[in-house]
Amino acid sequence: MTKLRTGDPWMSSREYSHSLKGVTINLIVAEIERAVVFQREAIGAEVVYQDPDFAVLRAYGSEWMIHADHTYDKHALFDLLGAGIQRGVGAELRVHGCNPDRAEAAARRLGCTVLTPAADKPHGVREAYLLDQDGYLWVPDVPIPKI
Repeated sequence: MTKLRTGDPWMSSREYSHSLKGVTINLIVAEIERAVVFQREAIGAEVVYQDPDFAVLRAYGSEWMIHADHTYDKHALFDLLGAGIQRGVGAELRVHGCNPDRAEAAARRLGCTVLTPAADKPHGVREAYLLDQDGYLWVPDVPIPKI
């Protein structure tokens, strides 16, 4: 695995992997910094740890990871990453409690694609559909108050 980080991470990969429970999400991205900016500014994520290879983010009671493409050079997915395949198609990364209007404004400012602007939906939430620069679909939503 190719690494750009110099020095020690905030904890060993073994220690971190042993701390994980339940279902986790691991996104593979072209550029860590660009992905972190989107997830921090549009989604409201807190950066737990970040280096040029890897980042851990946390928001709304969840924690997830992002890995840079170059760290997958010995992984079975590596050849697909450069094949022009659209990443994330068919998966929605729903972020419950994230203001969709604020997220949409941030996504537009960052040059991301707004598939569907923030709108009230019949299933009782206000949501937006946002594609980040790596093609992952983020769906921030908040409940619509009962009148």
